[in-house]
Amino acid sequence: MRKLFLSAALVTGISAPAMAETIHVGVNGLVCAFCVTGIENSLKKIPAIESVKVDLDNKLVTITTKPDKTLDDKTITETITDAGYNVTNIHHKK
Repeated sequence: MRKLFLSAALVTGISAPAMAETIHVGVNGLVCAFCVTGIENSLKKIPAIESVKVDLDNKLVTITTKPDKTLDDKTITETITDAGYNVTNIHHKK
């Protein structure tokens, strides 16, 4: 029965939807629009990233990965630190 269901799923193209990950990153040192642009440009160079939004008032960067891609804390921290800012926390949400 299990093989029958698997075969039917393959034939009909049934599959689980690809999931993107949302990552919230607290960042110290964000004070102006130039900071926003610098963070966005640095992070958008990472191939796994679909989009980046920076909330200047709350010092929060929201990263959305491409479907079925992940991004580790080390890469995020290094990229933001290299851009001249400090990461205070990182929270991943699927």
